[in-house]
Amino acid sequence: MLSFSEMGLSAQVIKAVASMGFEEATPIQEQTIPLALQGKDLIGQAQTGTGKTAAFGLPLIEMIDMDLETVQGVVLTPTRELAVQVAEELNKIGQFKRVSTLPIYGGQDIDRQIRALKKRPRIIVATPGRLMDHMRRRTIRLQQVKITVLDEADEMLNMGFVEDIETILQEVPAERQTLLFSATMPQPIQKLAQRFMRNPEIISIRTKEVTVVNTEQNYIEVPEKQKFDVFCRILDLQAPDLAIVFGRTKRRVDELSEALSKRGYSAEGIHGDLTQARRDSVLRQFREGTVELLVATDVAARGLDISGVTHVYNFDIPQDPESYVHRIGRTGRAGKSGLATTFVTPREIGLLRNIENITRRKMIRKPIPSTIEAFKGQQRIAIEKLLHVAEEEDIVKYKGAAEDLLEETDSVTLLSAALKLLTKETNPKLVSLTEEAPLRAKTPRNFRDETPRARKNPELKGRAKPFGNRAKAHADRPTF
Repeated sequence: MLSFSEMGLSAQVIKAVASMGFEEATPIQEQTIPLALQGKDLIGQAQTGTGKTAAFGLPLIEMIDMDLETVQGVVLTPTRELAVQVAEELNKIGQFKRVSTLPIYGGQDIDRQIRALKKRPRIIVATPGRLMDHMRRRTIRLQQVKITVLDEADEMLNMGFVEDIETILQEVPAERQTLLFSATMPQPIQKLAQRFMRNPEIISIRTKEVTVVNTEQNYIEVPEKQKFDVFCRILDLQAPDLAIVFGRTKRRVDELSEALSKRGYSAEGIHGDLTQARRDSVLRQFREGTVELLVATDVAARGLDISGVTHVYNFDIPQDPESYVHRIGRTGRAGKSGLATTFVTPREIGLLRNIENITRRKMIRKPIPSTIEAFKGQQRIAIEKLLHVAEEEDIVKYKGAAEDLLEETDSVTLLSAALKLLTKETNPKLVSLTEEAPLRAKTPRNFRDETPRARKNPELKGRAKPFGNRAKAHADRPTF
């Protein structure tokens, strides 16, 4: 395993890497960085959690010329959340070299972005639609771009951005370096590479190397009508510190987050119809721990990298194995353990088997817990909290009041009352969710050989419009 100091990186970049806590390169980083530093075009095939951002971010920062006050690097991402996260990581990598990176995405005031562009960022991380808005306004010029990165390329194509990407790549200099990262290699991506890349080196990290080894993967077979009540029992039993719950549609996310709140859980939903300010607020609360359950669609959660996620719940099973890997990649990171639980209806078992075949990982079937088991789980958690406070916290100033209470009431009664206060009892409030039709199992698709047409995404409402004469129509397209 190569260390970062053996890759030919500058002292400033190595210092930044050390400050970020990186010690050893991941397989995708080890194979990608030395070739990218040589100026070669690359296609990297790897899943979430393999360190892709640093794989292209380190050479990208390294190749920026600080004497040239123009945009020299462009990173295209499918969603605004991913654009923000990639920009944050690039700013950390570039902190000692003083390379600034600016995220550009739809949903944010474009005048604010224009003001930020006047500060001369060297790198732009953008969603395709908003970048094209700036190209039309001439507020971003790409004539000096040296390196272009397509991150989550398969997802951008699934979301209808192929024409936008082609237009953007036609605007940057032909002699640029291009790095493309994708979980799968469908035919449209292969055509894109043939057209816009120069003899690219292909680096493939096999499925078994995807970093989900620290995540325990379980499933529970349950009828659709019972799914929510069973899910609440699981939450009571497991008491996750920070969890992401995946729903199939925006309607499901809205109904599920509201139902969880009614039952007394700290939950908020996030999907593509929310305003950017609302999305930012929900994510901030989740990162700070004031919201314990983040209910999300696949598109809204694509690329989210929030530390401390202990559990992932697939309330609705995903149709594609790669979506499953992306979902469970939200937990079990940085050497920590994680738990992923998938709820599957009897008619969806075939879909579960497809996922197991493609990921080469068998999920463990778990029984449906009873209400008594859920209550005992909550009681156990209350006892653990009480013991922790008794052992670790300063409780001297409470001892006088405790002694007074013991003179009036026996210790068992007092301790029982304390446990009742600490135990979260299931809220019996009735809620109803609109039933989702079960998914049908498709023929398994190999991550490395996928060639079908892009699948329809229930999150999306429209398709990207081309740049140029149809620019006005393009402006009405939903942004992500």
